[in-house]
Amino acid sequence: ILPALSLDGILHLDVQEYSHTSVDFNHFISTLLDNMNPFPQKNSVIVIDNANTHKSVLLNEMIEQRCV
Repeated sequence: ILPALSLDGILHLDVQEYSHTSVDFNHFISTLLDNMNPFPQKNSVIVIDNANTHKSVLLNEMIEQRCV
């Protein structure tokens, strides 16, 4: 289960029967970004831990392009 939470509840959720890969996580974030806003609006901050699947250059570029 991979959830994205806000103060108002769940923004996005992905459930898989296998471990998430970097590709899966990047797709999850890409879809999540459709439900987010540019900073400093509501739902404009993403907090991600330091797991290897979260260290993609593409992931960083996706987030920065959306001004989140």
